[in-house]
Amino acid sequence: MKIVIQSLGVVIVVAGIVYLLRPDIMKWLMGFFKQGKRIYFAGLIRLVLAVIFLLRAGSPECEIRWVIAVLGILFLIGGLLIFILGPQKIRRILDWYQKQSVLFLRVLAVLALAIGAIIIYSA
Repeated sequence: MKIVIQSLGVVIVVAGIVYLLRPDIMKWLMGFFKQGKRIYFAGLIRLVLAVIFLLRAGSPECEIRWVIAVLGILFLIGGLLIFILGPQKIRRILDWYQKQSVLFLRVLAVLALAIGAIIIYSA
């Protein structure tokens, strides 16, 4: 399970680097998930990640359990909110993000980088 969590951390770090260098890719990805029922797929991904993180947080071998547990809870909340709020509201939120400046998107990318690094270290 540790390798799975650390691999997810690496994926998040790589995504953060890509978004930092090319914020337009982040905007494109938001547009991709806004189409049709794809937003539910994003919610499902978050729920699966929540289960993986919470299972790892319950493991005695986990380095920093509370960090992994908090991230698992945040993934759970994020996934549930997608299903609770529905596609219309989520699309409006994504529209707002897509209209933000490149600087704002790069700050989000640095945040993703930091979270990925914390995941790798904490798993």
